[in-house]
Amino acid sequence: QVQMVVSGGGLVQAGGSLRLSCATSGRTFSRYGVGWFRQAPGKEREFVAAATWNGLYYAGSVRGRFAISRDSAETLVYLEMNSLKPEDTAVYTCAAAVRADDLTTASAYDSWGQGTQVIVSS
Repeated sequence: QVQMVVSGGGLVQAGGSLRLSCATSGRTFSRYGVGWFRQAPGKEREFVAAATWNGLYYAGSVRGRFAISRDSAETLVYLEMNSLKPEDTAVYTCAAAVRADDLTTASAYDSWGQGTQVIVSS
């Protein structure tokens, strides 16, 4: 497993922006990739975005509004969130992948951050 720390959440009005950060300590996330997931109250954890050797991938609900990026050493990953909507309200966390296939599912990951709360008001 890879240890990671998530930060950057907060309260924002609809239409606003936030940038979430996910940091490791001294090691890279994964040879396969890193992803962002979120979980709202009463809902299942859902895929948000992933960065792999093959490219960047986004859930349809956030495509065009969110952007995932990594630093050159692959020890820091960001999720830039723009045009936020109330339905984006959730706890967000990053995860390190253990395989290269189907990174839109949580089963592809084995290391998770603690999560950060994002609340988008109307």
